[in-house]
Amino acid sequence: MNRDAMAVRDASAGYDLQAATLAVPDGDKQTEVGVIPEDWELIRFREIFEFRNGVNADKSSYGHGVRFINVLEPITYSHIYGPEITGKVMLPEALAVSYEVRQGDILFNRTSETPDELGFASVYLGVERVVFGGFVIRGRPVGNKLDSTYAGYALRAPYVRKQIIPMGQGAIRTNIGQQNLSCVVAPVPSLAEQRAIATALGDVDALLEGLDRLIAKKRDLKQAAMQQLLTGQTRLPGFERKWEMKRLGDLAAMGSGGTPLSTVPAYYGGDIPWVAISDMTQGGKILESTERNLTTLGFANSAAQMFPAGTVLYAMYASLGECSIAGVPLCSSQAILGIRPKNTLSPEFLYHHLASLKSIVQTLGQQGTQSNLNKGMVQDFHLKLPHVTEQIAIAAVFSDMDAEIESLEQRRAKSAALKQAMMQELLTGRTRLVEPHREGVARA
Repeated sequence: MNRDAMAVRDASAGYDLQAATLAVPDGDKQTEVGVIPEDWELIRFREIFEFRNGVNADKSSYGHGVRFINVLEPITYSHIYGPEITGKVMLPEALAVSYEVRQGDILFNRTSETPDELGFASVYLGVERVVFGGFVIRGRPVGNKLDSTYAGYALRAPYVRKQIIPMGQGAIRTNIGQQNLSCVVAPVPSLAEQRAIATALGDVDALLEGLDRLIAKKRDLKQAAMQQLLTGQTRLPGFERKWEMKRLGDLAAMGSGGTPLSTVPAYYGGDIPWVAISDMTQGGKILESTERNLTTLGFANSAAQMFPAGTVLYAMYASLGECSIAGVPLCSSQAILGIRPKNTLSPEFLYHHLASLKSIVQTLGQQGTQSNLNKGMVQDFHLKLPHVTEQIAIAAVFSDMDAEIESLEQRRAKSAALKQAMMQELLTGRTRLVEPHREGVARA
């Protein structure tokens, strides 16, 4: 039976307590946050935390001193260990003692740009001395109800977030205070079950961190390979022909796109893929679909032109130097240059070569309201190139590395989804890792 469905109360229809009680499965109970195991306690934050707002120091005090937890850390991290804290502040010793963060303290950001990011909980598990700022509320645990590591997971769970988000106040920025937080309730299992849950979720976090490190290492290896292979400093076996400097405009045909009037609905919603820069930044190397498509009428009433599959797409505005390859015939906005290589230039090699130049190209753009390139500037790019057969071989090396990175990223995404599913099960008591507490048996 769906526990969430059982937890809904319809006040307008009248709430039949006896009927609801009968609908609750054996071993569970109905509470104000939903159906939870009957051996879990429902505890208000005021019973388990002493709250305090953070310190506001003089402007000159920031940038040096001890690490300083500000609004960003609780939003970003469920568990803080120290090195991820970027801010520092210099405080007199008396203030530093008063506003220090101890191991096991919970930090809540008390302000945010949006209600959805308000009041995130994060537990400090580090050993170095840190303090917390004025946009943060410290919750110092009272008693022995919460395992610290478990709290970092459980206090960000939906049943807590659903209470905190509506408490936000403010027209420009959303804010929350100690009094609001003190009213939040959380279902709390035994310490033994908390520790079991924390261990299980911690194992998945360790897997995610390991994958993150491996992905970063593979990206670094690719970057190093690009620096060697794209410059000819390292040659692949079997290739000895001399590299030559070539003008890109002599190796490829180029054309930019166009944008139909957005006020004419009949121009959009057809079957002609129309690439915007956002499609390139989100879609990666090969683009086969786009967020918006043009109709035949929209295409005819714009400067857009069709680019065949294999065209290298190159951003001239905004995300300057962003590259993709057309996986299907498509058209684009005027912010994108379509580069159609001739037989002496491999599209994949050109893609990797242009991607490697992105940081340099961003300094070349014409300066106005934003840095821009134009067709003439791109045509005048000069590239040192090997014979096309070596270009293809080099591109194949990078494609293999890309495939390995993509496989790791997919594995990471699946592991992250697994963690979310585990949290949904474990933090609501739907799945138990310890034997449920029975009446008359002491809790851990």
